Amino acid sequence: MNRYETVFILNPVLSEGQIKEAVQKFEDYLTSKGAEMTYKEDWGLKKLAYPIEKKKSGFYHLFEFKAAGDVIAPFELEFRRDDSVMRYLTVKLDKHAAAWADKRKERVKSAKK
Repeated sequence: MNRYETVFILNPVLSEGQIKEAVQKFEDYLTSKGAEMTYKEDWGLKKLAYPIEKKKSGFYHLFEFKAAGDVIAPFELEFRRDDSVMRYLTVKLDKHAAAWADKRKERVKSAKK
């Protein structure tokens, strides 16, 4: 199983309930395909670098998970089918990126304390 990281941006006009529902839908999809969720983070509403679909902001979410390689293409197809998703990016973490992600998680945990 490989380690992956996905960041996706949800439409800013969604209600809080719709956002939670969309995030839960993608998490359930991964776990139903045998992926193991290792970390998820809600980055909240952020300003975009450039307008997307005439929107200037969006709700950012991060998923870090372990999955087989054949899960990624259908997972990204789910993003393309969902109108609430404005952009997404999935990357496979090599050993250096995985080490950096672990350090980032530790910084976030220590900042919350």
